[in-house]
Amino acid sequence: MDPIPGVLVVDDDLTVRRTLGMNLHARGYAPLYAATGEQALALAARRLPDAVLLDLGLPSLDGLSVLRSLRGWSDGPILVVSGDADPGTKVEALDAGADDYVTKPFSMGELFARLRSVMRRREASARLSPPVVTADFTIDFRAERVTRQGRHVPLTPRQWHIVEVLACEPGTLVGHDRLLREVWGPGYGTEHHYLRVFMSHIRRRLEPDPRRPRYFVTETGAGFRFLPGDPPGQDPAVSPVGHRPPGT
Repeated sequence: MDPIPGVLVVDDDLTVRRTLGMNLHARGYAPLYAATGEQALALAARRLPDAVLLDLGLPSLDGLSVLRSLRGWSDGPILVVSGDADPGTKVEALDAGADDYVTKPFSMGELFARLRSVMRRREASARLSPPVVTADFTIDFRAERVTRQGRHVPLTPRQWHIVEVLACEPGTLVGHDRLLREVWGPGYGTEHHYLRVFMSHIRRRLEPDPRRPRYFVTETGAGFRFLPGDPPGQDPAVSPVGHRPPGT
C-alpha cells in the first residue's frame, strides 16, 4: 500500500488552515500545519512533506524568505497560495523556486488540479530515462540537475522544468501553450513572455554562445526545440540528429 502523501499547509489564518486541511483529508492527503515561517521550516526539515502550500503574508519570517530557505535544500513541490495578486510578486515567487502560484480567493478544484500537476511532474522525473549527454553539459533527470565538466550548473526549479520538458523529447517542437501548462500548470497558456524571460536565463547558463543557441532553439511564433547534437566522441556522420531547424 502506497504511503499517504503529506502536504504542509503554511498560513497564519486558522480558518484557511482548517479549510485546506479538511479538503486535503477528503482527497487522500495527510495535512501538516504551520502558522509561521519559523514553524514551517522546522516542520519541513523534520517531516519532509511531499508538497507545501505556502502563504506569503506570514508574520515575522515572510513567505518568500521561507520559499528561498526551502529551496536551499529541498526540491519538493511548493505551491504558493497567496492573496497578493501583484504580477511582480508572482514573478518573484516563481523565480525564487515556487512551482506554481494560486491567488486567493480560489476554487478548491483549481487548487487541487494544480497540486496534482506539480506532484505528477516530480513523480515522473524520478522514472525518466538515463542522462542526456551533450558536448557542453549533461542533463540528469533522476537527480534533477545539469552539470558541466562535473560541476553543478545552478538552475531554479522553474528553469529546470523547462529544460526537463524539452530534453525529454529531443528534436520535437514543444509549443508555447503546452510548455506553459507543463511547467506552470493548467491555469496558464497565454503568458508567452514568461517563456522568453526564462529561456534567456537558461541559455546564459547552458549555451556556449547564448546569442546563437545550438541546444535550446526557438521556432518563431511556435515554440522551442532541444537539439542535443552529437555526444562527445561520436562521429557526426552517424549522428541521429542531422538537421537543425531555424531559430534563435
